[in-house]
Amino acid sequence: MTVLVTGGAGFIGSFVVESYLMEGYSVVVVDNYFSGAKNNLEDVKGNPSLTIYDADIKTSAITEIIAKHKPKIINHHAAQKSIPNSIENPTKDAAENVMGLLNILSACKENPIETFLYISSGGALSNSQDTITEDTPPGFSSPYAITKYAGENYVKLYSQLCNYSYTILRYGNIYGPRQVKEGECGVIPIFVENTLNKSPSQLFTYPDMPKGCVRDYAYVKDVAQANILATKNPINDTINISSGTGIYIKDIYESVQKAFGTNIPLEIHPPRQNDVKYSVLSNEKAKRLLGWSPKTTLEQGLREIYDTTIDLSS
Repeated sequence: MTVLVTGGAGFIGSFVVESYLMEGYSVVVVDNYFSGAKNNLEDVKGNPSLTIYDADIKTSAITEIIAKHKPKIINHHAAQKSIPNSIENPTKDAAENVMGLLNILSACKENPIETFLYISSGGALSNSQDTITEDTPPGFSSPYAITKYAGENYVKLYSQLCNYSYTILRYGNIYGPRQVKEGECGVIPIFVENTLNKSPSQLFTYPDMPKGCVRDYAYVKDVAQANILATKNPINDTINISSGTGIYIKDIYESVQKAFGTNIPLEIHPPRQNDVKYSVLSNEKAKRLLGWSPKTTLEQGLREIYDTTIDLSS
């Protein structure tokens, strides 16, 4: 069976592609390499079941690719993912996250699919100081949050128009090897790069949160497995993919220092505009409906990042 993965050369997308190939799927990757990288697929590029296109989902190329390969499954990871960039240029954010998606969904009318996986953001939609579930009313503190929520609703609507099953995966913060601070971000790749360069990192704090904001972090290979489970068992619903456990950013930094055997002090700064203070997603629904739960601890994941980084530099 053929699956099309948009953004398949990205940090998360490339691990999803590898997982599909290991499961025996034929995989078509579409990526414009704006935030993805060709070397993310280096280990699988010779696989006869993999086809890679350097193409933009906002153009007619995606329609032609879907018509040619007629995938039964579409896994949509491609997106403009930066909250600050969405605030600076909301028009570009909407073009990537809404018009690009609609381009794909329109192609599905002429080329029927069976399953659509849409990647959304639980973190950007957070609007609570409590652990949020899929039923918690979303917050819209950035254009990015608005476009991702709009995308969720387009996917639901087109499932009726095009008669496909779907699963919406709302990611928490994802980390792991191949992550770069300019791409699908979060603080871990920033902390890792600064640590390797022996440079100080910044911690943005609030008077009532001296250890910084709270996030939950899930390891990328665990997240790829959630995609496989949702592909095999689409549930026509929205599911959080997360660790389910909050951790202060200062504690994350200290874990990075421990993994890399360093002790570089933090620089403390006041909070940034539009930062979400607390973002922890419940993963109980994923456990119940997908049979998924995270397997990798933060310490294990950071150690793998360290080992991968050392291997690349040696």
